[in-house]
Amino acid sequence: MRPTLFMETEMVRLMERREILFRQMPQITRNCPEMIGRALVIGASGGIGGALSSALVATGNEVVEISRSRDGFDISDPGSVANSLANISGTFDRILVATGILAPYAKRPEKALSDIDAEDMARVFAVNAIGPALVLRHVTRLLPLKERAVVGVLTARVGSIGDNGFGGWYSYRASKAAANQIVRTAAIEIARKRKNAIVVALHPGTVATSFTDEYPNHPKVSPGAAAKNILAVLDGLDSSEDRKSTRLNSSHQIISYAVF
Repeated sequence: MRPTLFMETEMVRLMERREILFRQMPQITRNCPEMIGRALVIGASGGIGGALSSALVATGNEVVEISRSRDGFDISDPGSVANSLANISGTFDRILVATGILAPYAKRPEKALSDIDAEDMARVFAVNAIGPALVLRHVTRLLPLKERAVVGVLTARVGSIGDNGFGGWYSYRASKAAANQIVRTAAIEIARKRKNAIVVALHPGTVATSFTDEYPNHPKVSPGAAAKNILAVLDGLDSSEDRKSTRLNSSHQIISYAVF
């Protein structure tokens, strides 16, 4: 079919529009923040994870996000973790694991020993302790060989045995204590292959998300403030002395993993 005058005119208009767009592209690129780092955020659809991603992008970092809602990522499933991380190439100077549950869906943390349910406890451990361990299995290859890099796993202050003065929340406390030990042990191993890698467990404070909606009277910080504090702590860590520490993000206070 021979092109009509209308078709020819339309083609010329489209070509002119394309040339205008091409001329504009360098300006658009220059107006974008210069990338100063590369970060991986696991759990990016959550309140804290989303805030971390936003804060990193705002400061000029390239951010790769993995989440359950968008990617179908299941941190408690070894196959899901392996497949999701296998699809990622390159290395990162920051890796953040911002996942966790307070209790299984429609359940609440136990207040007494009589409230313990074996299946519910196993689910909390699967997400809060085993899940981060599954991620850490794959972390070494995602870290640069020689440059400084930080891996931060969000746990909780209530995972400290020595700092437990109130009791209750058996599954959540125990799972976070287990996660703290997993992170500390992983830090020792990863440092043998990546000398400038820092692997730490982080206490984000009580953050105003759906995670804490049922506790309106407890002092909270916004996700944005929590993300800013977390990143400030990570930036201040030194591989020679902080590799095995659990830290509070707001005051940089070290909280012991276990004091018997």
